[in-house]
Amino acid sequence: MKSKAVSHSDLKLSCGKQVRAAIRSGSYNGHTAGLAAGKLQCNLAILPEEFALDFLRFCQRNPKPCPVVGVSDTGNPNLPTLGHNIDIRSDVSKYRIFRDGVLSGEVTDVSDVWSKDLVTVALGCSFTFENALLRNDIPVRHIETGRNVPMYRSNIDLAPAGRFSGQMVVTMRPIPEAQVAQAKEISSKFPQAHGSPIAVGDPAQIGIADLTKPDWGDAVEIKPGEIPVYWACGVTPQNVLLDAKIPICITHSPGHMLISDVAEDAETTILTKNETNKEN
Repeated sequence: MKSKAVSHSDLKLSCGKQVRAAIRSGSYNGHTAGLAAGKLQCNLAILPEEFALDFLRFCQRNPKPCPVVGVSDTGNPNLPTLGHNIDIRSDVSKYRIFRDGVLSGEVTDVSDVWSKDLVTVALGCSFTFENALLRNDIPVRHIETGRNVPMYRSNIDLAPAGRFSGQMVVTMRPIPEAQVAQAKEISSKFPQAHGSPIAVGDPAQIGIADLTKPDWGDAVEIKPGEIPVYWACGVTPQNVLLDAKIPICITHSPGHMLISDVAEDAETTILTKNETNKEN
């Protein structure tokens, strides 16, 4: 039975475990930007084991858009290194299912398509370092306005591995010109969450024609005195998986991340037993 619906603002002060519980119960299916401050958020790629090694090679060769922060055992829907009692089949607010490179559905639970040969790869997300920007009084427009971050296809080629190849997807945040250097420095301290920006300024330099028309997410206002700043984005592997046309793969929907129990500034993304106990 579905629980009573809750809003993004209702969950603002909730911890990762509480947000996941709201998602699992069906009471929340919105985006996760600005939720569970201080915790690592993750992009997802779930695919058959026979393709997982090449995909992990692809991620290793392209760490900016694809920073691996967790890998499940084959067929196991749990991710104990990232959080207590995570069930990857139900703890993400919205998933996309692709079959042979074609989107076949967007759902809030993937239990009915789960199989014993699937491997989950969790990738760092730029939502993580946004909390650090806000703590330093650097505005994050999409959070200010309650929107999803704008995401764009770029012309930046990626290093291929096996059948996986393609171009980088980027996120954009308008940053006041006087704070761009500080934003670069802050985000560089989060290599597991895409790290420092890959470009600043003119969108044409990375193949973006119109910032008012993002490929995913929501357009945001760029105010006078602000400069668009671009970071690598975890939607990148979704495009790569789509182009590879593997029989089935499951990803998060853009902006709908897995929230872990790992601290955003943790030295590693492996949750210790002591940290797990603290979350209980």
